[in-house]
Amino acid sequence: MKRICSIYKSPRKNEMYLYVLKADGLERVPDGLLPFFGTPIHAFDLVLSPERKLAREDIAKVLENLENQGYHLQMPPAEDEYIEHLPEELLRRNDPV
Repeated sequence: MKRICSIYKSPRKNEMYLYVLKADGLERVPDGLLPFFGTPIHAFDLVLSPERKLAREDIAKVLENLENQGYHLQMPPAEDEYIEHLPEELLRRNDPV
């Protein structure tokens, strides 16, 4: 099953994205989510299918959420994930112990 999806980024949280079916727009997004997310900024549209790979999300879960609740919220990565990608010199302490 292929679905055309619109993806919006949050103006409040870096790397937080909201996936919705393009045909529905933001209609099915709960009112309580938008104050937390902020005014959605359209990032791009994407055709999703079970075969497609997404960088940080499980495609099966995204498609399931789109079907069942009308949206999928991608949260920013945990701080630990950011730390794992820092250059080694930034992870070393500069002051003597």
